[in-house]
Amino acid sequence: MMRFARPPVARLVASTCAAALLLGAAPALAQVGTPALPVALAPIPAPRDVAYPGVIAIDVDATDIDRRIVSVKQTIPVAGPGPMVLLFPQWLPGNHGPVGPVDDLASIVFTANGQRLPWVRNTVNTDAFQITVPAGATTVEASFQWLTPVDGSQGRVVITDEMLNIQWEKALLYPAGYYSRQITFQPTLRLPADWKYGTALDTQSFQNGVATFAPITLEHFVDSPVFAGKYFRQIDLDPGGRSPVRLNIVADKPESLNATDEQIQILRNLVTQADRLHGARHFNHYDFLLALTDRLGGIGLEHHRSSENSADPEFFTGWDTHLGDRDLLSHEYDHSWDGKFRRPADQLTPNLNEPMQNSLLWVYEGQDQYWGLVLAARSGLLTKQQAMDSMAMWAANYGTMPGRAWRPMQDTTNDPIIAQRAPQPWGSYQRSEDYYVEGALIWLDADTWIREQTNGRKSLDDFAKGFFGVQDGRWDPLPYTFDDVTGVLNSVQPRDWAEFLRTRLDATGPDARPPLDGLERGGYRLVYRETPSDYQKTLYSELGRNDFQYSLGISTNAQNRITGVRWGSLAFDQGLTSGWEIVAVNGRAASPSVISEAITAAKGSTTPIEMMLKRGERFRTIRFDYHDGLRYPHLERIEGTPDRIGDIFSPRRR
Repeated sequence: MMRFARPPVARLVASTCAAALLLGAAPALAQVGTPALPVALAPIPAPRDVAYPGVIAIDVDATDIDRRIVSVKQTIPVAGPGPMVLLFPQWLPGNHGPVGPVDDLASIVFTANGQRLPWVRNTVNTDAFQITVPAGATTVEASFQWLTPVDGSQGRVVITDEMLNIQWEKALLYPAGYYSRQITFQPTLRLPADWKYGTALDTQSFQNGVATFAPITLEHFVDSPVFAGKYFRQIDLDPGGRSPVRLNIVADKPESLNATDEQIQILRNLVTQADRLHGARHFNHYDFLLALTDRLGGIGLEHHRSSENSADPEFFTGWDTHLGDRDLLSHEYDHSWDGKFRRPADQLTPNLNEPMQNSLLWVYEGQDQYWGLVLAARSGLLTKQQAMDSMAMWAANYGTMPGRAWRPMQDTTNDPIIAQRAPQPWGSYQRSEDYYVEGALIWLDADTWIREQTNGRKSLDDFAKGFFGVQDGRWDPLPYTFDDVTGVLNSVQPRDWAEFLRTRLDATGPDARPPLDGLERGGYRLVYRETPSDYQKTLYSELGRNDFQYSLGISTNAQNRITGVRWGSLAFDQGLTSGWEIVAVNGRAASPSVISEAITAAKGSTTPIEMMLKRGERFRTIRFDYHDGLRYPHLERIEGTPDRIGDIFSPRRR
């Protein structure tokens, strides 16, 4: 049975303040911590695992495409008069942090019995709205607008002229005092004329642009977003399967919908390979939501029965030259098992305003990062060589991570809360959500060790079946702890798995070994060559990136602007930071090719590389005494060893 933490201190503070006002505290005391509000703040009731009385009707009107405004009306049953607290979701599943954009709400009005009800915001828990229900009222009507960003500088754009992305948690209020799974909503959604949509919600009717969905608990409601658009295509990815799996595509332009039969088969392979990996399904149907766009804000967000994904408009039509989103669908699909069905116990909070904890994200996201790459290779989304080249780039970055000197990888699981994905001045030293890729390298280490110890009879696939493949058909979350993880690992192949994991998660300084053991046990070593792999070359061309971090210590964009400086590198020693523009190299106007040629020309010579840079009105000329040439990561086979990584990336036949 799950046990939840006691109510937050903030709720107790609000309760104390309200009590002081009601009891007529002395003026000196009343001024300390007492908000100057027209009414006393009522305590925010703690969530209880009992059914909310009645079904909340919610009507969402998303037809104001020009102004990007979503209008919401809710009819909320109430049990009697008195203070009532309604919450705007703050801790959003999959975001791992308190990122609910309550500031996007406007025109908030509550009414009951035809009367407008005053409201006040809680001054500590600012996502809470307090009203007083009048005597005789059986429902409260709430209306407000969700003012979605019209420009990327204001937040993620969710509405364009061609498509929209409705995330219900940004367009609702819910009553405090109840578990999310005990509150039922009845949603309707109004769309522009002739638009079509995809969602995991069950549609009861769709007429004249109005979709009416079956009643659903708040827990699953916010886990079931909608993609809708003018240009729409739905593809069956599991013909004849026991639980439908659909790909719902919206696009900026109709030609982007033209997936070939071969590409559709690859996505069907993904469904097959995920079934063979896990041995069970935990959904009654699954809907990939895929936006092919450079206008809607980018996203890759998991849900239990769907996922939100945005990719380049040429995802299908430019298949050979667009690799940046290639493992996105496999990553988010695997989350249906890893992160949504099996969910860390400290993430499974009773409602959307109780703080989550992220201590097991190296399983939730780290192992999913691993399986996302593995499933991409097994299905054909990536070739085996492309998957290895991607892994080489992981290994180079995390094998030389300067921040490991002071910060354990475990601590990076707190980044979604403390940093919320804000840009960093020194990412390689501060570290940023390293539980994803460094976590994946730890799971490669575990996988290859199991394979070595059992002569290939067992692998991490067996862990996937034993951990994620239980209770076939269940799609309510099943929580787990650290001990649950080590217990299933031990059932696959005995060892002190707690020591194995904690050593890799918690070490710093000299004790923090680079996470490369899995590569070498897998039959490969990390090496550097003077030309990038075909995968890296294609990927960086698509993204407009240039990589000189393993030579001079810098990364640049297409405009020769430095976008990153590696801590402790030659560029770091020269005092460079991101933001400098490279103007000239060895007397020639700068370009990526000119920089590359200068590094190559300096190899084996004693002549330094001279670089002129500009930031604002300041110019600098610096010299790099570097003579080892260009360096790009590759994986090289270790002769005479089993090709375990090759086997990991090979499709499963059953």
